[in-house]
Amino acid sequence: MSTETTPLDLKKTVNLPKTAFSQKANLAQSEPARLKKWTEMGLYDLIRAARAGAEKFIMHDGPPYANADIHLGTAMNKIIKDFVVKSRSMLGYDAPYVPGYDCHGLPIELHVERKLGEKKANMPVASIRRACREYASNALKSQTRDFKRLGILGLWDNPYSTMSNGYEAETARLFGTFAERGYVYKGARPVYWCIHDQTALAEAEVEYRQHSSPSVYVKFPLTSDPAQIDPALAGRKVFVLIWTTTPWTLPANLGITVHPNYEYSAFEHGDEVYIVASELVAHVARVCGIVTEGERLAAIVAGKPTPPGIVARFPGAKLDRLECRHPWIDRPSLLMVGEHVTLGGEADAETELDVSEARDRKTTGKAGTGAVHTAPGHGHDDFVIGKRYGLDIYCPVDNAGRFTSEVEHFAGMSVFAANPKIVDFMSERGVLLFSENYDHRYPHCWRCKNPVIFRATPQWFISLDHVSKDDDWGFSLRTGAAHEIKEAVTWIPAWGRERMLNMFKNRADWCVSRQRVWGVPIPAFYCVSCNQGSLETVVLLDQKVINHVADIFERESADAWYKYEAKELLPAGFKCPACGGNEFTKESDILDVWFDSGSSWPSVFKDYFAQELGEWRPADVYLEGADQYRGWFNSSLLVSLAKYRRAPYRNIITHGWLITTQGEKMSKSQGTGISPNEVVKESGADILRLWVASSDYHEDVRCSLEILERTVDTYRKLRNTARYALGNLAGFDPARDGLPETELLEIDRWVLAELSEVASQVRAAYERYEFHAATRAIYSFCTVTLSARYFDIIKDRLYTYAEGNQARRSAQTALHTIVDALARMLAPILVFTADEIWDNLPADSARPDSVHLAVLSPDKVTVDQTLISDWDALFLYRDSILLRLEEARNEKVIGSSLDAHVVIQAGGTVHQLLSRYEHELRYIFIVSQVTLIKRDNLVVSEVGPMAVEIRRADGEKCERCWNYSTRIGEWERYPTVCERCVVALKELEQHRSETPVEA
Repeated sequence: MSTETTPLDLKKTVNLPKTAFSQKANLAQSEPARLKKWTEMGLYDLIRAARAGAEKFIMHDGPPYANADIHLGTAMNKIIKDFVVKSRSMLGYDAPYVPGYDCHGLPIELHVERKLGEKKANMPVASIRRACREYASNALKSQTRDFKRLGILGLWDNPYSTMSNGYEAETARLFGTFAERGYVYKGARPVYWCIHDQTALAEAEVEYRQHSSPSVYVKFPLTSDPAQIDPALAGRKVFVLIWTTTPWTLPANLGITVHPNYEYSAFEHGDEVYIVASELVAHVARVCGIVTEGERLAAIVAGKPTPPGIVARFPGAKLDRLECRHPWIDRPSLLMVGEHVTLGGEADAETELDVSEARDRKTTGKAGTGAVHTAPGHGHDDFVIGKRYGLDIYCPVDNAGRFTSEVEHFAGMSVFAANPKIVDFMSERGVLLFSENYDHRYPHCWRCKNPVIFRATPQWFISLDHVSKDDDWGFSLRTGAAHEIKEAVTWIPAWGRERMLNMFKNRADWCVSRQRVWGVPIPAFYCVSCNQGSLETVVLLDQKVINHVADIFERESADAWYKYEAKELLPAGFKCPACGGNEFTKESDILDVWFDSGSSWPSVFKDYFAQELGEWRPADVYLEGADQYRGWFNSSLLVSLAKYRRAPYRNIITHGWLITTQGEKMSKSQGTGISPNEVVKESGADILRLWVASSDYHEDVRCSLEILERTVDTYRKLRNTARYALGNLAGFDPARDGLPETELLEIDRWVLAELSEVASQVRAAYERYEFHAATRAIYSFCTVTLSARYFDIIKDRLYTYAEGNQARRSAQTALHTIVDALARMLAPILVFTADEIWDNLPADSARPDSVHLAVLSPDKVTVDQTLISDWDALFLYRDSILLRLEEARNEKVIGSSLDAHVVIQAGGTVHQLLSRYEHELRYIFIVSQVTLIKRDNLVVSEVGPMAVEIRRADGEKCERCWNYSTRIGEWERYPTVCERCVVALKELEQHRSETPVEA
């Protein structure tokens, strides 16, 4: 039978979408397969090769701690970093990613100790370290698996690790740089001390929690002649009144500090006189019950001076170098003056360097007495002023937090257990004026969660105020840090600048020693001949010797420190430069793990980039949580300043905490955690990535199962948008069928102008690291510009026009450009889905094998602002008409919008615009017929002078396109179709007749 006599099957003539890009994502199954494909094709190496010669952009990875599976916060952190790397690669940079792991430290050592149990006591250090290394290595492998599953591309086969031989060696060399430039010293001064783990802690290893302490007001009898202060005090029993929340530090009291410029008052109570700051007299009297409210009111009513009676007023400077007696120990307590004394207000927990009562105030109102109990062995400010006045650095507390034998009445007791005993003891002795329980923020160990103490012990320190004489830098580390923070670094968000400045403003010297074994040993030696008594004298802290030791670490790891004797670690024939001796011992402490991690950029640059880049330069980005202002950001800056005299980073990006919908910090131990691996297993990694991308990470980020479910809905809309575009590109060959911009229909040119605008917004958002803004722009474009407008309008053209019709090719050309750009814009965020979209684009030999090899956006089209403004107005009118159509549907005037005939009366500029698009209005409004009537003097509506009437469409419904027409039946061959479909069917029949029939 000839093809001319066989009518076409109308259903088969409609161009329905066809694509292998399925509606159901099945991410949990499809993502691992895509990961396998990326591994087999060597995608990361291909990306590096594609960007070879481009400007380098390096996001330096802050090492996550290798001691457990990743949690949701870790996943969020790593995903944000991946956004940075992938977006910069898509922007055309060569953006390598070297992942890293922090493998030393107390948590791993404690885990191993628990596992070894009693066996640990008889094991050599090398064996304990081996167990720690094995544990960290297993955790590293586990985390690598999980990070790769999140779609994060990088140098996973060769990450940096703080426990690698080369890294340990470089850490030792960097310590040698500090030593060579005179920053390192060993001395006894107060440090944070965890009595549970029996080790010093860095500030970054301390967190502030609510804690209840005894608040005590204690009388120190003045032994100097009180007439020296004021004649009115001659012959009186005078006491200086102190306030403290750490009664356990009173056995170590050697002085009392007052502010030289504050006014102090001596007020009487019975036959005793108490000295406190004048501003705090009323507060002290009220708290201690010296004056009742009834007495106060009675005095006010009687017009008498409000008690208590003030005997004398004088500046704090008058008390300088006078003496009191300790409340129960037969020794003096020296009166001193210091600027650190305050009248109240608890110090900011982020910058607090001390647990002395001078800073331990309530957050509102006045507190204390203005006279600060000073124990130089138990507080930073106490230590500083004690040194100034020549006091001993006295600390009668051992490693386990117990009083030593010299503390009468309390020897052997834990300091916290002794607190109530000391309070009772002082009460019995009559030196306690008042006590109560006091709830306040107190430092706790971030690992074991127990309260810590400030305790003076021999430790290694890095001086922040020493000025090295061996170069022309001329700054101390403190002033150099301030300079770099202000001048050399961009802080995102901007508040980070001030926060970091505050970190260095008042912080103490950096304690870099730890009394543990799992870390990089401090490469220092002691000469046996030079040591006198029980004190070891450091005679060897020389960079050449340290570099010699580091070379051994490079070959054998830092385990060599415990494997060899001191003489085997020193250069052959080495002798003590002071006495010529040749017998040495080794330092037993290890370096603070923050020194380890702070050494990361010098180490990573040396191992991964030095050969390629030559001269050292800062990393482009460090990105971590806000806690790292006290941690990694801080230690990295100090290490880099000591080595290179510059900050190690150009940009610091900070993300907030992960919190629940109730605003609480998410915690697995408290049952509020969400496992990222479970989310990935259930919904796919792209869902987790989209949740992160949808959140403003500069603030605290909320997560819950409900939020993740909403993210699935968001993902579905993005996927369906891409699927619709891909489905309507079936059979489209861009090279053969694509049209130049000048031949596109106006609405297709409009949507490409909108695409160009959103692509610019997304590019700018990526450049600013505002991934939520990029996501919002893409989502709005998909759901509003495309789904709610453009797709609705072109659907009829795509489905009903002949396959090769130029109007249909115009829409396909636009769709191809859109979905190509959509894949690129989504690539940093939805790494798997964007690549799947890319794979389903029409074949193009010029296109890279993966979207991740492409650049962010295609060539921009020329944006015609008149075109944009005209269509903005058209869509405003369209929205108004769609509302009227909905009303007509509710009133049963019409069923679908294609049942409608819209009659528009319009005047002025509204009519001018609509008349220009009169033949397109039925497609814009998705109705069968539109009649436009010019009418002036209309009442202005919300969109201008326009009146709308909705009628039933005239004629019959076309069987093929479902539009109504009065011309149905004009072609005998297809009597049930409209005049538009007749044209399409004729084109199809002609195409069929010209196509050879296969045998």
